[in-house]
Amino acid sequence: MPTTVPLKLEGRPARERILLAAHALFYCEGIRATGVDRVIATAEVAKLTFYRHFPGKNDLVLAYLERQHENWIAWFTAALVRHRPRRGNPLAALVPTIAEWLADPRFRGCAFLNTVVELGTTLPAATALCRRNKQAMTAAIADLLPPSRQRPRQARAIATAIDGVVMHAQFEPDAKAPLQALRDLLRPLLVEAADGGRKTVPTPSTGVIATEATPVPRTRKLRAKK
Repeated sequence: MPTTVPLKLEGRPARERILLAAHALFYCEGIRATGVDRVIATAEVAKLTFYRHFPGKNDLVLAYLERQHENWIAWFTAALVRHRPRRGNPLAALVPTIAEWLADPRFRGCAFLNTVVELGTTLPAATALCRRNKQAMTAAIADLLPPSRQRPRQARAIATAIDGVVMHAQFEPDAKAPLQALRDLLRPLLVEAADGGRKTVPTPSTGVIATEATPVPRTRKLRAKK
């Protein structure tokens, strides 16, 4: 069975070829579905060479996740800069960045979510790497938000929503609906920033949206005439 992603192995060191093969197979076809012999054949290395670099499959899985983390975070932060508007809210870069990811013909979800789903807690070191990736993604999102006590909580909520978008994009007819849901989620934060950071709150009596520049109307109590 050919690999889903064409590999350019010629002239590369053995360890590099093994990691490229592992990425193509683990990401596109699954970690559990891919045996060591398949990686060896795809990487075009001898079995002895493979085990010299990776004593077992778990070692290869961890190396794959480590490299995937470095590559993905480097892409994510660069894409956020690339899509950042010259003027306006930096958070506006988020949806175009995720759209770019989903449009990649090699996209098959998040490698870290896929790993957790496949392996569960059977390889704690892999779980820790997946958690580190999500923490780094959340930190990059937090950098797009204005400083506030709510920023860590908002960043985590947005990161969780992105994970949902990534999952839905794999079984929806296309990525338009999940991306629109993300836009809808981010809209209040974008509007708030455009409004100078003033919070909008509904008043309990009238339902009118009030900001710091629009005080909440107070109801006057009528005094009974004596």
